[in-house]
Amino acid sequence: MHEITERLARAALPHVPFDGWSQDTFRAACADAGVDESLARVHCPRGAVDLAVAAHRLGDAELRQRLAAADLTGMRFRDRVVHAIMLRLDAAGDREVVRRASAMFALPHHAAEGAAALWQSADTIWTALGDRSDDFNWYSKRAILSGVYGSAVLYWLGDDSPDLSATRDFVERRIADVMAIEETKAKLRQNPLTRPLMEIQARLSACIKAPQSGTSA
Repeated sequence: MHEITERLARAALPHVPFDGWSQDTFRAACADAGVDESLARVHCPRGAVDLAVAAHRLGDAELRQRLAAADLTGMRFRDRVVHAIMLRLDAAGDREVVRRASAMFALPHHAAEGAAALWQSADTIWTALGDRSDDFNWYSKRAILSGVYGSAVLYWLGDDSPDLSATRDFVERRIADVMAIEETKAKLRQNPLTRPLMEIQARLSACIKAPQSGTSA
């Protein structure tokens, strides 16, 4: 992310609860960051939409730092995923800022950006936790976790429980559901009747992903 974009995104955050991710917020961010609006448009041609995307990326960057510094020794893998999601929610900051972004990304013409942001957060979590899959699992893990994180955000926005305990319980239930699916897939790979089908699926998925080797979502 360019330094100017980061400055603008950070400068926009105090204005979002009052004006949303709007043109007014974009102009206020330019003024507060000391960036001429014409230059800001070079880096953020869509104005506040690009600032909202940049703010989300800042949250992912903070998550990477927190996970790198966290001691996950002794945690079950599912607990590491839950912990990562809770850290990402905390890194999101002001809930009203996130609420405004969620409303914007729910609009049809911004839905693709919203989906991409969730995917990026899921990819950040899996990568930070050491995922090395290179077949269909690479896609399925991120797609499933995108859904889990997206639902967790919506739950978190309305959670007034002490220490967000209700949100943690919600995330733990969703991750338990995901782990049950993964256990079923593992059994299918071990079953001599279904193993050939799973192997074919893995080879096809590897062929699909091969051209994208070395890139990230």
